[in-house]
Amino acid sequence: MVKAHAPTSDKYDRILSAAVKIFAQKGFFHARISEIAKEAKVADGTIYLYFENKDDILISLFEDQMDQVLANMKLAVAREDDALDKIRCFALTHLRMVESHPDLAEVIQVELRQSSKFMKEYKNVKFLDYLDLVGQIIREGQAAGQIRFDLSPTVAKRAFFGALDEMSRYYVLSPSPKVSIDEAAHQISEVFIRGIAA
Repeated sequence: MVKAHAPTSDKYDRILSAAVKIFAQKGFFHARISEIAKEAKVADGTIYLYFENKDDILISLFEDQMDQVLANMKLAVAREDDALDKIRCFALTHLRMVESHPDLAEVIQVELRQSSKFMKEYKNVKFLDYLDLVGQIIREGQAAGQIRFDLSPTVAKRAFFGALDEMSRYYVLSPSPKVSIDEAAHQISEVFIRGIAA
């Protein structure tokens, strides 16, 4: 259970920023609370005013970042009028976020999945909201006659995100990717659009 904490403070923000760096460098299992405290320039005990343990830090970090990711994605797709262009925009925005924040991308793509608490116990509401953005675009395209009516938005949104997620992991784990972010986003969205277009 994530510990209830006071409204966001400077120390809280510093601890989360430090955790991103330490988790990305050391890995979730090998990272120590003392290393996060040192990076954040706070006493070890200060961390426990905000978080119960490492899992709690990881989950709080995810929630904090997903708020920003959701807000950025909503702004980006809102600039497009056409549902198919929104799909292209979603793919490009998602992969560019991975490129812009490599440490955070590594934590979310790799380290987050090492937490059994996150994978088994955490109700990942914000991630579902992110997926639902794709579902809304699919339904919008169906209403406009651009996307096949026999397509399930539930299946489509997970298939699309799955491709983006796998490509994100490729960029995080590969020291020298052979395909640019923009080209990968273009190819994924075009393959997907060809499969769903009316």
